Amino acid sequence: MDTPAELGSFLRTRRAGLRPEDVGLVAYGTRRRVPGLRREELAQLAGVSAAYYTRLEQGQSSGASDGVLDAIARALRLSPDERAHLGNLARPPRAGRRPARRAESARPATRRLLAAMDGVPAVVLGARFDVLAWNPLGHALIAGHLPADAPEHPDDRPNTQRMLFLDPHTRELYPDWKGEARRAVSSLRLVAGAHPDDRRLAELVGELTMRSGEFAALWSRHPVRRCAFGTKSFHHPLVGPLELDFEMTRLPDSGGQALLMYGAEPGSPSEAALRLLSREAVAFYAP
Repeated sequence: MDTPAELGSFLRTRRAGLRPEDVGLVAYGTRRRVPGLRREELAQLAGVSAAYYTRLEQGQSSGASDGVLDAIARALRLSPDERAHLGNLARPPRAGRRPARRAESARPATRRLLAAMDGVPAVVLGARFDVLAWNPLGHALIAGHLPADAPEHPDDRPNTQRMLFLDPHTRELYPDWKGEARRAVSSLRLVAGAHPDDRRLAELVGELTMRSGEFAALWSRHPVRRCAFGTKSFHHPLVGPLELDFEMTRLPDSGGQALLMYGAEPGSPSEAALRLLSREAVAFYAP
Protein backbone atom coordinates (compact mmCIF):
# COMPACT_ATOMS: atom_id res chain seq x y z
CA MET A 1 0.00 0.00 0.00
CA ASP A 2 1.25 3.48 -0.90
CA THR A 3 1.13 4.85 2.65
CA PRO A 4 1.93 8.53 1.86
CA ALA A 5 -0.81 8.60 -0.77
CA GLU A 6 -3.25 6.93 1.63
CA LEU A 7 -2.41 9.48 4.32
CA GLY A 8 -3.09 12.37 1.95
CA SER A 9 -6.35 10.80 0.78
CA PHE A 10 -7.51 10.24 4.36
CA LEU A 11 -6.74 13.80 5.45
CA ARG A 12 -8.40 15.31 2.38
CA THR A 13 -11.61 13.32 2.80
CA ARG A 14 -11.88 14.35 6.44
CA ARG A 15 -11.02 17.99 5.72
CA ALA A 16 -13.62 18.09 2.93
CA GLY A 17 -16.27 16.90 5.39
CA LEU A 18 -15.95 19.95 7.66
CA ARG A 19 -17.36 23.39 6.97
CA PRO A 20 -15.94 26.58 8.50
CA GLU A 21 -19.09 27.12 10.54
CA ASP A 22 -18.80 23.57 11.93
CA VAL A 23 -15.57 24.51 13.70
CA GLY A 24 -16.31 28.13 14.61
CA LEU A 25 -14.55 29.83 11.71
CA VAL A 26 -16.00 32.75 9.79
CA ALA A 27 -16.45 31.96 6.10
CA TYR A 28 -15.84 35.15 4.12
CA GLY A 29 -17.49 35.27 0.74
CA THR A 30 -19.89 32.75 -0.76
CA ARG A 31 -17.69 30.95 -3.28
CA ARG A 32 -15.08 28.45 -2.18
CA ARG A 33 -12.94 26.56 -4.66
CA VAL A 34 -12.70 23.45 -2.50
CA PRO A 35 -15.30 21.61 -0.39
CA GLY A 36 -14.89 21.81 3.34
CA LEU A 37 -12.00 23.49 5.11
CA ARG A 38 -8.98 24.89 3.33
CA ARG A 39 -5.57 23.57 4.32
CA GLU A 40 -4.72 26.90 5.89
CA GLU A 41 -7.86 26.79 8.02
CA LEU A 42 -7.17 23.26 9.20
CA ALA A 43 -3.57 24.17 10.04
CA GLN A 44 -4.80 27.17 12.02
CA LEU A 45 -7.18 24.98 14.04
CA ALA A 46 -4.44 22.42 14.70
CA GLY A 47 -1.86 25.04 15.65
CA VAL A 48 0.68 23.99 13.01
CA SER A 49 2.07 25.90 10.08
CA ALA A 50 0.20 25.72 6.80
CA ALA A 51 3.42 24.65 5.07
CA TYR A 52 3.94 21.74 7.47
CA TYR A 53 0.35 20.55 7.18
CA THR A 54 0.55 20.77 3.38
CA ARG A 55 3.69 18.61 3.37
CA LEU A 56 1.95 16.10 5.64
CA GLU A 57 -1.10 15.92 3.39
CA GLN A 58 1.12 15.52 0.34
CA GLY A 59 3.05 12.68 1.94
CA GLN A 60 6.28 14.67 2.08
CA SER A 61 6.69 14.67 5.85
CA SER A 62 7.19 11.70 8.15
CA GLY A 63 7.72 11.17 11.84
CA ALA A 64 5.02 13.55 13.04
CA SER A 65 4.88 13.67 16.82
CA ASP A 66 1.96 12.42 18.88
CA GLY A 67 1.22 16.00 19.85
CA VAL A 68 0.92 17.12 16.25
CA LEU A 69 -1.22 14.13 15.27
CA ASP A 70 -3.48 14.66 18.28
CA ALA A 71 -3.90 18.31 17.36
CA ILE A 72 -4.81 17.44 13.78
CA ALA A 73 -7.17 14.71 14.98
CA ARG A 74 -8.95 17.18 17.25
CA ALA A 75 -9.21 19.75 14.47
CA LEU A 76 -10.67 17.15 12.13
CA ARG A 77 -12.93 15.77 14.88
CA LEU A 78 -11.69 12.24 14.33
CA SER A 79 -13.12 9.28 16.20
CA PRO A 80 -10.75 7.10 18.28
CA ASP A 81 -10.60 4.56 15.44
CA GLU A 82 -9.82 7.31 12.93
CA ARG A 83 -7.13 8.70 15.25
CA ALA A 84 -5.48 5.30 15.43
CA HIS A 85 -5.67 5.02 11.64
CA LEU A 86 -4.08 8.45 11.26
CA GLY A 87 -1.18 7.32 13.44
CA ASN A 88 -0.69 4.16 11.37
CA LEU A 89 -0.59 6.14 8.13
CA ALA A 90 1.58 8.97 9.44
CA ARG A 91 4.15 6.63 11.00
CA PRO A 92 4.18 3.38 9.02
CA PRO A 93 6.65 0.65 10.01
CA ARG A 94 10.07 0.87 8.47
CA ALA A 95 10.43 -1.03 5.25
CA GLY A 96 12.55 -4.11 5.39
CA ARG A 97 12.61 -7.78 4.62
CA ARG A 98 9.94 -9.64 6.50
CA PRO A 99 9.50 -13.39 6.68
CA ALA A 100 6.80 -14.74 4.40
CA ARG A 101 3.62 -15.46 6.28
CA ARG A 102 2.56 -19.06 6.43
CA ALA A 103 -1.02 -19.94 5.58
CA GLU A 104 -3.21 -19.08 8.54
CA SER A 105 -4.97 -21.80 10.49
CA ALA A 106 -7.21 -21.92 13.53
CA ARG A 107 -5.64 -23.45 16.61
CA PRO A 108 -6.90 -26.90 17.69
CA ALA A 109 -8.17 -25.42 20.95
CA THR A 110 -10.13 -22.82 18.99
CA ARG A 111 -11.67 -25.53 16.84
CA ARG A 112 -12.73 -27.43 19.96
CA LEU A 113 -14.32 -24.25 21.27
CA LEU A 114 -16.24 -23.87 18.00
CA ALA A 115 -17.49 -27.43 18.19
CA ALA A 116 -18.73 -26.87 21.76
CA MET A 117 -20.75 -23.77 20.85
CA ASP A 118 -24.05 -25.55 20.27
CA GLY A 119 -26.79 -23.24 19.05
CA VAL A 120 -24.42 -20.31 18.49
CA PRO A 121 -23.30 -19.45 14.93
CA ALA A 122 -19.54 -18.95 15.18
CA VAL A 123 -16.78 -18.28 12.64
CA VAL A 124 -13.02 -17.86 13.01
CA LEU A 125 -11.68 -15.11 10.74
CA GLY A 126 -8.07 -14.59 9.80
CA ALA A 127 -6.25 -11.28 9.79
CA ARG A 128 -7.36 -10.66 6.18
CA PHE A 129 -10.98 -11.74 6.77
CA ASP A 130 -10.43 -15.26 5.42
CA VAL A 131 -12.73 -17.86 6.99
CA LEU A 132 -10.40 -20.24 8.84
CA ALA A 133 -13.10 -22.35 10.49
CA TRP A 134 -16.79 -22.36 11.30
CA ASN A 135 -19.15 -24.50 13.28
CA PRO A 136 -22.15 -26.08 11.52
CA LEU A 137 -24.50 -23.25 12.46
CA GLY A 138 -21.98 -20.58 11.46
CA HIS A 139 -21.61 -22.25 8.07
CA ALA A 140 -25.39 -22.57 7.66
CA LEU A 141 -25.93 -18.90 8.56
CA ILE A 142 -23.42 -17.09 6.38
CA ALA A 143 -22.46 -19.50 3.60
CA GLY A 144 -24.69 -22.55 3.36
CA HIS A 145 -24.29 -22.46 -0.42
CA LEU A 146 -20.56 -23.21 -0.08
CA PRO A 147 -19.00 -26.60 0.75
CA ALA A 148 -18.72 -27.23 4.48
CA ASP A 149 -14.98 -27.92 4.15
CA ALA A 150 -14.25 -24.71 2.19
CA PRO A 151 -12.16 -23.17 5.03
CA GLU A 152 -9.82 -26.17 4.92
CA HIS A 153 -8.44 -25.18 1.50
CA PRO A 154 -5.97 -22.29 2.06
CA ASP A 155 -5.63 -21.40 -1.63
CA ASP A 156 -9.31 -20.55 -2.13
CA ARG A 157 -10.86 -20.11 1.28
CA PRO A 158 -14.01 -18.03 1.62
CA ASN A 159 -13.23 -14.42 2.42
CA THR A 160 -16.03 -12.36 3.95
CA GLN A 161 -15.00 -9.19 2.09
CA ARG A 162 -14.83 -10.94 -1.27
CA MET A 163 -18.10 -12.77 -0.63
CA LEU A 164 -19.93 -9.58 0.28
CA PHE A 165 -18.98 -7.74 -2.91
CA LEU A 166 -18.59 -10.54 -5.47
CA ASP A 167 -20.91 -13.40 -4.39
CA PRO A 168 -24.58 -12.84 -5.33
CA HIS A 169 -25.76 -15.37 -2.72
CA THR A 170 -24.07 -13.39 0.05
CA ARG A 171 -25.46 -10.14 -1.31
CA GLU A 172 -29.00 -11.49 -1.09
CA LEU A 173 -28.39 -12.54 2.53
CA TYR A 174 -28.32 -8.93 3.79
CA PRO A 175 -31.46 -6.78 3.36
CA ASP A 176 -29.37 -3.72 4.23
CA TRP A 177 -26.53 -4.65 1.91
CA LYS A 178 -25.28 -1.07 1.59
CA GLY A 179 -24.96 -0.72 5.36
CA GLU A 180 -23.16 -4.05 5.60
CA ALA A 181 -20.82 -3.00 2.79
CA ARG A 182 -19.94 0.26 4.56
CA ARG A 183 -19.24 -1.65 7.76
CA ALA A 184 -17.02 -4.14 5.93
CA VAL A 185 -14.96 -1.50 4.11
CA SER A 186 -14.56 0.50 7.33
CA SER A 187 -13.05 -2.56 9.04
CA LEU A 188 -10.84 -3.39 6.06
CA ARG A 189 -9.50 0.18 5.94
CA LEU A 190 -8.46 -0.02 9.57
CA VAL A 191 -6.65 -3.34 9.06
CA ALA A 192 -4.97 -2.18 5.84
CA GLY A 193 -3.68 0.97 7.56
CA ALA A 194 -2.16 -1.11 10.36
CA HIS A 195 -0.47 -3.52 7.92
CA PRO A 196 0.68 -1.48 4.90
CA ASP A 197 3.32 -4.06 3.95
CA ASP A 198 0.92 -7.02 3.76
CA ARG A 199 1.09 -8.03 0.10
CA ARG A 200 -1.89 -10.40 0.19
CA LEU A 201 -4.04 -7.79 1.87
CA ALA A 202 -3.08 -5.27 -0.82
CA GLU A 203 -3.93 -7.86 -3.48
CA LEU A 204 -7.37 -8.33 -1.94
CA VAL A 205 -8.02 -4.58 -2.00
CA GLY A 206 -6.79 -4.40 -5.60
CA GLU A 207 -8.99 -7.27 -6.69
CA LEU A 208 -12.10 -5.80 -5.10
CA THR A 209 -11.34 -2.34 -6.50
CA MET A 210 -11.05 -3.74 -10.03
CA ARG A 211 -14.04 -6.08 -9.87
CA SER A 212 -16.56 -4.05 -7.87
CA GLY A 213 -17.40 -0.44 -8.62
CA GLU A 214 -19.34 -0.28 -5.35
CA PHE A 215 -16.28 -1.33 -3.38
CA ALA A 216 -14.09 1.17 -5.25
CA ALA A 217 -16.51 4.01 -4.48
CA LEU A 218 -16.67 3.13 -0.79
CA TRP A 219 -12.90 2.65 -0.55
CA SER A 220 -12.27 6.10 -2.04
CA ARG A 221 -14.27 7.71 0.78
CA HIS A 222 -11.79 6.28 3.28
CA PRO A 223 -14.28 5.10 5.96
CA VAL A 224 -12.61 3.86 9.15
CA ARG A 225 -14.38 2.11 12.01
CA ARG A 226 -13.73 -0.97 14.14
CA CYS A 227 -16.95 -2.97 13.85
CA ALA A 228 -16.62 -5.37 16.77
CA PHE A 229 -20.24 -5.62 17.89
CA GLY A 230 -23.72 -4.60 16.89
CA THR A 231 -26.81 -6.00 15.19
CA LYS A 232 -27.18 -7.46 11.72
CA SER A 233 -30.28 -8.25 9.70
CA PHE A 234 -30.40 -11.33 7.50
CA HIS A 235 -32.85 -12.75 5.01
CA HIS A 236 -31.87 -16.39 5.06
CA PRO A 237 -32.99 -18.58 2.15
CA LEU A 238 -34.07 -21.39 4.53
CA VAL A 239 -35.58 -19.67 7.57
CA GLY A 240 -36.37 -16.15 6.41
CA PRO A 241 -35.74 -12.91 8.37
CA LEU A 242 -33.26 -12.87 11.25
CA GLU A 243 -32.18 -10.04 13.52
CA LEU A 244 -29.00 -11.12 15.29
CA ASP A 245 -26.56 -9.48 17.65
CA PHE A 246 -22.90 -10.08 16.87
CA GLU A 247 -19.66 -9.88 18.80
CA MET A 248 -16.16 -10.15 17.35
CA THR A 249 -13.46 -11.09 19.84
CA ARG A 250 -9.76 -10.95 19.00
CA LEU A 251 -7.99 -14.21 19.78
CA PRO A 252 -4.78 -13.72 21.81
CA ASP A 253 -1.41 -14.56 20.23
CA SER A 254 -3.05 -15.47 16.93
CA GLY A 255 -1.65 -12.84 14.56
CA GLY A 256 -4.92 -10.95 14.27
CA GLN A 257 -7.46 -13.77 14.16
CA ALA A 258 -10.94 -13.16 15.57
CA LEU A 259 -13.91 -15.19 16.72
CA LEU A 260 -17.20 -13.91 15.31
CA MET A 261 -20.36 -15.02 17.14
CA TYR A 262 -24.06 -14.37 16.61
CA GLY A 263 -27.04 -14.58 18.93
CA ALA A 264 -30.75 -13.77 19.00
CA GLU A 265 -32.86 -12.06 21.64
CA PRO A 266 -34.49 -14.70 23.87
CA GLY A 267 -38.11 -15.38 22.96
CA SER A 268 -37.89 -13.51 19.67
CA PRO A 269 -38.90 -14.82 16.22
CA SER A 270 -35.21 -14.69 15.33
CA GLU A 271 -34.41 -17.12 18.15
CA ALA A 272 -37.02 -19.53 16.82
CA ALA A 273 -35.65 -19.19 13.29
CA LEU A 274 -32.12 -19.77 14.57
CA ARG A 275 -33.23 -22.97 16.31
CA LEU A 276 -34.80 -24.15 13.06
CA LEU A 277 -31.61 -23.36 11.18
CA SER A 278 -29.65 -25.25 13.83
CA ARG A 279 -31.74 -28.37 13.22
CA GLU A 280 -31.13 -28.01 9.49
CA ALA A 281 -27.40 -27.70 10.10
CA VAL A 282 -27.28 -30.74 12.40
CA ALA A 283 -29.10 -32.81 9.78
CA PHE A 284 -26.69 -31.61 7.07
CA TYR A 285 -23.60 -32.52 9.09
CA ALA A 286 -24.95 -35.83 10.37
CA PRO A 287 -22.92 -38.85 9.16
